[in-house]
Amino acid sequence: MTVVPVIDVAPLLEELTAGAPGAAAHRVAGEIDAACREVGFFTVVGHGIDPALFDDLERLAREFFALPEDEKAEVAMSRGGRAWRGWFPVGGELTSGMPDHKEGLYLGAELAPDDPRVVRGLPLHGPNLFPARPAELGPTILRALDELTTLGHHLVAAIGMGLGLGPGWFDEHLTADPVVLFRIFHYPAAAAARSAEDTWGVGEHTDYGLLTLLRQDATGGLQVRSGARPDGSEGSEGSEGRWLDVEPVPDAFVCNLGDMLDRMTGGRYRATAHRVRVPTADRISCPFFFDPSWDAEVRELPLAGEPPPDDRAHRWDGTSLRDLDGTYGEYLVGKVEKVFPGLADDAGFLDNR
Repeated sequence: MTVVPVIDVAPLLEELTAGAPGAAAHRVAGEIDAACREVGFFTVVGHGIDPALFDDLERLAREFFALPEDEKAEVAMSRGGRAWRGWFPVGGELTSGMPDHKEGLYLGAELAPDDPRVVRGLPLHGPNLFPARPAELGPTILRALDELTTLGHHLVAAIGMGLGLGPGWFDEHLTADPVVLFRIFHYPAAAAARSAEDTWGVGEHTDYGLLTLLRQDATGGLQVRSGARPDGSEGSEGSEGRWLDVEPVPDAFVCNLGDMLDRMTGGRYRATAHRVRVPTADRISCPFFFDPSWDAEVRELPLAGEPPPDDRAHRWDGTSLRDLDGTYGEYLVGKVEKVFPGLADDAGFLDNR
């Protein structure tokens, strides 16, 4: 990999929406399948989402993050309870135990208090905490969530086609009621890093679930690790690979795979490590997570052929995804408890998963 591939999904969406995926849809599904196997990242264009929606979202997000901290704290995550929603300050989120150089809003599917999932007490399910200012931010976020959820369903349909499972397999078995989470991050500009740790807005990591769809502004800073081989053999870039910049493409979404898709495909698809540099200009990033249903079992998919060797020795954290089992909800709670450990204790996440 020397660049993250750009894939036009318009023919796929047209045929899926018509209910008759034909040659064009299968061609696009093949391109996505190749990117998932070789890179674990691709950039989506032709998605049909009005660019003005995310232009508005970026503008409103900048207005919110420019507010005084005491006003932003009116929707602090400590007030979100088990729904895990709200604002956190710079340094308030951890990646691999290190504070990130960013502040952000945690968001998700808007659920009423009487929704069965909320009544059941599921963590990360509930109402959002929207700030009073700017007033348009909440409604804009909900419109973006609807559009991205639809796109997520279309992309997993393409992945099902690429894996030979068919376009309906994921929604029938894994994403009928997907866990949908959304973040808006603000990375404050820094003229120069004070230390090696200060170089990163977010350190090296992989995402937890199936798919992440990222709208990034024109600032850039996202990097993907390229070239590492699961079998440990030396490629042209060495066994540990190198870091590539993911250049912003106007009105596009960067898509990357999470740990669950890597685990469930037996490593055929790659959850590729990535990181974010501290920017020299304020950066707005909007990642959307389209993940399995809360109670979906973590198990290998019924795929043909032998999976590649386990990548434990060359994965960024030295762990093996092949060891994962249980439900996606259990896995997700275990992860977010490490991101905000104090909040996890206060919200009682361990009481009811």
